[in-house]
Amino acid sequence: MTTTDKVESSQPDNTLAAVLDRHTVAGKLWRAEQEKIRCVACGHRCLIAPGRRGVCRVRFNRDGELRVPFGYVAGVACDPVEKKPFFHVYPGSDALTFGMLGCDFHCSYCQNWVTSQALRDQAAAASVRPATPAQLVASARREGARVVVSSYNEPLITAEWAVAVFEAAKAEGFACAFVSNGNATPEALDFLQPWIVGYKVDLKGFDERRYRTLGGALEHVTETIKMVHARGIWIEVVTLLVPGFNDDEAELRELVRFLASVSREIPWHVTAFHPDYKMTDPRPTQVADLMRAAELGREAGLRFVYAGNLPGRVGEWENTRCPHCGETVIERYGFTVRAYNLTPSGTCPRCQAAIPGIWPKAGAAEVRAMAHPNRWSQRLPHGVSLQ
Repeated sequence: MTTTDKVESSQPDNTLAAVLDRHTVAGKLWRAEQEKIRCVACGHRCLIAPGRRGVCRVRFNRDGELRVPFGYVAGVACDPVEKKPFFHVYPGSDALTFGMLGCDFHCSYCQNWVTSQALRDQAAAASVRPATPAQLVASARREGARVVVSSYNEPLITAEWAVAVFEAAKAEGFACAFVSNGNATPEALDFLQPWIVGYKVDLKGFDERRYRTLGGALEHVTETIKMVHARGIWIEVVTLLVPGFNDDEAELRELVRFLASVSREIPWHVTAFHPDYKMTDPRPTQVADLMRAAELGREAGLRFVYAGNLPGRVGEWENTRCPHCGETVIERYGFTVRAYNLTPSGTCPRCQAAIPGIWPKAGAAEVRAMAHPNRWSQRLPHGVSLQ
């Protein structure tokens, strides 16, 4: 893919692009192809001529070298790991989540558009703060987080920065995870694999034509799901259910059949849409919509199906149940863990069946110990200072 965005050397120093260009280093996910550069950070695999940018607009060719984002954050917050959402990764813990700017998609309903579309949309008034991996790890420690997560923008296009943070975080005992649109490459996953325990993929539907309108390709995302699972990285998949866009029953049946073909143990989260950004015509997703989709997931054989974003209104679809005996092993209200009943070895207390996931080794006692003082009530994420 050849790109058309030019790197303007004469632009004023106060433009957002110029500010971001100063926060770059030589990238690792690329190779030279004659006088051009092939970026392999995401599925677009942009072929970038000198002085040009990739589709994401934050990776660019300067004098035959790929420059990539590094050393800043556009957002940092500490919030429940369930909000990512990871339901099978250290339940009840907090996640120090950081993000940069830019995306390789342009979803019209993006709920993080202020950061993801900052270089495409002048209405996205995003700002950046210089940061170091050590500062982010210190913030995670200060906030009592158990997990460090790259999110908010599309982290594949800022993977070198994410790995720098993860390397520092892992050395201090934190688990690390990725929250992505799933437009990955084998090269990017190999680069990430030593540092992450979890990878969340947004599967935005199962229609190739509609995926193209978002700036992606369905086949790239389905291949990512298969590649992540094959590498032994814990994966959870989310579908934001948008009425009239991706909620056709036949399409949903294809989607869940695909997931089940990869592994019936992949948790599937179907979450509620609300009108946002440029997609304001569809109605908000209703409880009945979520529960209908969740039932399709169960019918396809998926063992862990969750309905989210409507706390207390979807019954058992918020909880984790043993697929063998039906015991409720984790009870939730929204992002809050109300009861944790798995054994320290991650098995069902009734039938002793193993429940797949990344669980605290000390069981319920560790879940309570990891909990933020206000963790047992529904709370909002809060900003984090960098010191």
